[in-house]
Amino acid sequence: MLTIIAAITKPALTSSAAEPYLWALLAAGLVGVMGGFFGVWFIMRQSRRLAEQSAASHLELARREAAVTAQEMIGKAEEDIRAREAEMNRDFDRRKIEIELMLREIRSHEESLALLDYQLEQRQERLAREASAIKQARDAMRDLSKSLRKRLEGVASLDGEEVRKQLREEVVFECQEELRALRKELLERSEQEVVQESKRILVATMQRLASKPNNDITATIVQLPSEEMKGRIIGREGRNIKSFEAATATTLLIDESPQMVLISSFDPVRREIAKLALESLVKDGRIHPASIEEFVNRARQDMDLHVAQIGEEAVDRLKISGLHPEIIKLLGRLRFRFSYTQNVLDHSIEVAQLCSMLASELGLEPNVAKRAGLLHDIGKSIEGEYEGSHALIGADFIRRYGETTIVVNAVAAHHAEVKPETIYAGLVILADAISASRPGARAESMTSYIERLGRLEKLAMTMPGVQQAFAIQAGREVRVVVQPSVVTDEQAHLLAKNLRKKIEEELDYPSTIKVTVIREQRYTETAT
Repeated sequence: MLTIIAAITKPALTSSAAEPYLWALLAAGLVGVMGGFFGVWFIMRQSRRLAEQSAASHLELARREAAVTAQEMIGKAEEDIRAREAEMNRDFDRRKIEIELMLREIRSHEESLALLDYQLEQRQERLAREASAIKQARDAMRDLSKSLRKRLEGVASLDGEEVRKQLREEVVFECQEELRALRKELLERSEQEVVQESKRILVATMQRLASKPNNDITATIVQLPSEEMKGRIIGREGRNIKSFEAATATTLLIDESPQMVLISSFDPVRREIAKLALESLVKDGRIHPASIEEFVNRARQDMDLHVAQIGEEAVDRLKISGLHPEIIKLLGRLRFRFSYTQNVLDHSIEVAQLCSMLASELGLEPNVAKRAGLLHDIGKSIEGEYEGSHALIGADFIRRYGETTIVVNAVAAHHAEVKPETIYAGLVILADAISASRPGARAESMTSYIERLGRLEKLAMTMPGVQQAFAIQAGREVRVVVQPSVVTDEQAHLLAKNLRKKIEEELDYPSTIKVTVIREQRYTETAT
């Protein structure tokens, strides 16, 4: 550019007058050129800066878009990976289940094959045994045929008795196989059928027997002809009733019950004497202290006759004959013996009836079973000078008075102190258990019942963490409420087991006792 300016201004430089103007023009041109150059440079710099900024912003935007796109691609890839992983897990689980099923099938097939192999081996062994038995039988038949030929050759020289003997031996030999098969069939009879048959016999026997309720063991009722008789029994200022109670050692209870009085005593013999004396007094009509003492003494003297009469009634009721009078007298004494509130004579009659019915169901002799059942507890009425259990004492007593060995053994063995020798002893044991354990046979007194329930509840309260204990279902169940803040669920389960063991160790109880442990926690709020 300077060259161009110099060329333009070169002609004019010759003139000195125009030299200042030229230098001014030259300076102005230089200034303009420099200004244009700097302007262009500044514009280009700004443009470059703007371009760099624009490029940087575009690059940042591109980076962001690339980051977002990469994140989306990574998310899609992870999701795809998870989906494929889940699918692979499902496929793995399915294949695992299929493999387990196949393994189970293989095991079952192996077990089936093993069982088949075992059965095949057993069958082969059985076939081998049968083949061996057949071979032995064949050899035996050959030997037998040879021996028969030899015997037939000499039959002409045998008499009739020898021929019959040989034929008998041959028949026995031929029937041995049939006898073995019959024995095997009898031995292979199902045990379940035997149990069902025994249950049927027991149920049929018990259904045929109608038991009466227990007698009261502490009181006897005497019927009166009229209400006026009560005043005569009491007497003036109660002297008659006082004399009667003193003479009989019993308590006479007279209340508003119509035409009856109650004789109370724990001694059944005294109660029976008082009953006989009072019935005689009422029948005679003369009631005063002297006649009371007379009739009481007469009742004591007639007691032996009354006992024998009770025994005769029991024997006649069962239609048993041939008993010795001493045995009948002991049977009458059983009326005044009690076993857990069950009258021993009524129990003996009931056992006799059960034995007779069981014997009839089994095809045995019912009279022998009835006799053994009636006499099984006769030792309880023998006085205390004899030593030993009532079963052995009773058996020895009836042996001395002519009873058979079957009845004696049944009486001696009904408490397993002597080995039973006949089936009749087993019938007596079974009938004795049925009569003693039937519902209502041996009632429990209210006092002992309450004490038993109290012992059960106290025993439950001794366990740690127990808050309350209730004995229910007549003592057949105990419900225990524990503190939820002290006892956990696992500890409650353990507490139930420990309480069961403690009950089994420390208490005597009939049947079973169910233990129920209750752990409950409640939260209550009231909104107002």
